[in-house]
Amino acid sequence: MVNMTSVETEKDTFKKQSQFKEIWRRFKKNKGAVIGLIILAAILLVLVFAGAIVSYDMVAEQNLSGKLASPSGEHLFGTDAYGRDVFARVIYGGRTSLGIAVLATISSCIVGSALGAIAGYFGGKVDSIISRSLDIFMSIPDILFTMAVVFALGANFKNLLIALTLAYFTNYVKLVRSQVLNLADLEYVEAAKAGGASSARIIMSHIIPNAMGVIIVNTTLNVSKIILYESTLSFLGLGMPPPAPEWGLMLAEAREFMRTAPHLLIFPAGAIVLTACSINLMGDGLRDALDPHLKS
Repeated sequence: MVNMTSVETEKDTFKKQSQFKEIWRRFKKNKGAVIGLIILAAILLVLVFAGAIVSYDMVAEQNLSGKLASPSGEHLFGTDAYGRDVFARVIYGGRTSLGIAVLATISSCIVGSALGAIAGYFGGKVDSIISRSLDIFMSIPDILFTMAVVFALGANFKNLLIALTLAYFTNYVKLVRSQVLNLADLEYVEAAKAGGASSARIIMSHIIPNAMGVIIVNTTLNVSKIILYESTLSFLGLGMPPPAPEWGLMLAEAREFMRTAPHLLIFPAGAIVLTACSINLMGDGLRDALDPHLKS
């Protein structure tokens, strides 16, 4: 009995390794996805090891005599209206922007996936209540909804996270619900029900794992969307309060210096575009690798 269990475990491990190798093989065939992965990896390395590249003190250190200086050897990206180093603010601002985007994506994924799984699995009144509530959320444009929540609660890290989570969890509810409806009547789910498994166990052990492909792809693509939304909110004054370094806030501060000091606009805008594009390229590659039938 022990030997049979061991053999089955080895078979499962080998199957998972083979699946991963096949996914990686498909992913590598997409040159755009590979380029996106390399760019994103480089960005993440810079953000993780920011302290070894430039001191955090330079983020807030003011030097009015050297304000609005053009890029130079001393200040790679120049200085802003307060003489602060733009290079340092772009790097540490990336930590803030990407951190909020990742946390908001994870929290919206957890909330939305849980509600979608419950709606799809139980159906009936439960599905109806969740679906009608979802219609109310989706009737309000995302940007207006997040602006209203942040305006009501106040602009800070926690409230920004709450607003973005509430704006984006709806995507996962619809996605996971449709996946659960397709999977709920399959033989292995029926076998689990007949075996006396609880609803929670069936959802977590049999349904969600088989829907992970589309969840991962959607999660990856949502990170780039949330970066753009979060930067928009900060640009409008509803994001991180100054003097915190954040890409959208840097763009807002650069508005009045667009002609005289364009570097204040170019570098944070370039960071936003580069990060969002690299994530989108990688997300497209993951979509094609995880399910070639979804390829457009």
